[in-house]
Amino acid sequence: MPLFSFHRPPAAPGEPSVADSAPNGPRRWGRWGRWVGAALIVAALHWSAMRWIEHAKQPANQPPEQKPPVQVELLTPKPVAPPAPVKPAAPAHVVRPAPPKAAPAPAPVPKPAAPEPVLSAATPQPGEPAAASGVAASGAGAASASAPTAAAAAPAAAASGDKFSVPPTGDLRYDTLVNGVMNQTGTIHWTNDGQHYEMVVSIPLPFVGPYVYSSEGHIDAFGIAPEQYSEKRGRRAADVAVFNRETKQIVYTRTPNSQPLADGAQDRFSVVMQLTSLVRGAPDVYKPGVTRQFSVADNDSSEIWPMETVGDETVQTRDGFVTARHFTRLPRREGDRRKLDIWLAPSLGWLPARILQTEPNGMQVEMLWAGKLQAPSAAQNNAAGTPDASEETAPAADDASVRP
Repeated sequence: MPLFSFHRPPAAPGEPSVADSAPNGPRRWGRWGRWVGAALIVAALHWSAMRWIEHAKQPANQPPEQKPPVQVELLTPKPVAPPAPVKPAAPAHVVRPAPPKAAPAPAPVPKPAAPEPVLSAATPQPGEPAAASGVAASGAGAASASAPTAAAAAPAAAASGDKFSVPPTGDLRYDTLVNGVMNQTGTIHWTNDGQHYEMVVSIPLPFVGPYVYSSEGHIDAFGIAPEQYSEKRGRRAADVAVFNRETKQIVYTRTPNSQPLADGAQDRFSVVMQLTSLVRGAPDVYKPGVTRQFSVADNDSSEIWPMETVGDETVQTRDGFVTARHFTRLPRREGDRRKLDIWLAPSLGWLPARILQTEPNGMQVEMLWAGKLQAPSAAQNNAAGTPDASEETAPAADDASVRP
């Protein structure tokens, strides 16, 4: 018999046994295990969903890096150079058959000619007053003397102004993103007839309605010159800024205040096309560190925008990657948290490939190039009762020739 026995003595009558007093361990832990497992599965599903949402929100183009600006040159608004004159095309040379040669007539007998009087430049011709002859002679001399001076002054005037090339008319499409989440497609409607322009930017926003920014005006010695700018955000009434060229004032419907109208003043969206026109005219001027100042009016105030050239970067669009020149607006004052970044692509005629607006509250509204809207075909125009473009060419040219 072993020294130590592990057998438990039997319970006394009326006393519960150890087996009866022990809790039902396996059954209890099985129930709790099922609850813990279900909770872990739910947490894993929530974690996977959050990871998917964060991945979907992450934009293809990362936000621009915050680098301290290094300004190498400051450009201020000045008159733009007039466009180079277009030489008229030479008429086509038409070869016509030579007329048949007639038989030569007998030569007449020559008669002695009377001596002709020698006339000086001041001598009046028969039937012409003496004063008129003198004025014509002096005018011809002055014209011949001033012709070289005018010819030399034209290149000098062109060299002193900024080279400027306004983009042609076109309807542009842009993918819009709000805080990195893909939204509906926005559009930029741009028209330019050489004297007047119109720009309408439409950005759809869910639950709020479209944001529509409209700018219209003409083209003057400083480039694009807005006459009226309006902002309509969702269902709110539009806020309008009027550029009064006669009184040299900018007036607003949102506030009774008015501000002086500076030369070359722009609005929030015409400044994009003004910058585009300047870069199209002289792309080599805008190197990294070159900053250009613009006087820009909002819907209630006007201020100076310093736009600095950051450099060439790669932008991912719907059609692939494009190389674009990055411009950023420097802080206008201490604590300025509103930002604007513009990328102009040479392969798109220096049109914007990407526009990123960052609001003070951190919200980002982005526009990414998605191509041009296709113009309706001739068959669609005829079906809709619209005259073909070829039928409108001649009247449009006649109208443009008489426009002041």
